[in-house]
Amino acid sequence: MKTAIFPDASTENFQDRRNYSAQDGAPGSERRQFTNTYDELSPDARELAHAIDAYKLMHRRRFITYEEMLSVVKGLGYGRQ
Repeated sequence: MKTAIFPDASTENFQDRRNYSAQDGAPGSERRQFTNTYDELSPDARELAHAIDAYKLMHRRRFITYEEMLSVVKGLGYGRQ
């Protein structure tokens, strides 16, 4: 016998926040992975934090992988010497 996980839940009240039209753009709220403020960061660290937040908003990601972080860092012009 199968039972519903949420028997009282109605699909009428469900709001899929992932759906938005291309013209609306990505959701406007920031999704910070490490901290809620950039006040105590050095200018370089602040630039990286803003770049990571922009990447996450653009790609609709809550967290990023090491590979994604590496691409953000390289996008800022950093590389091995």
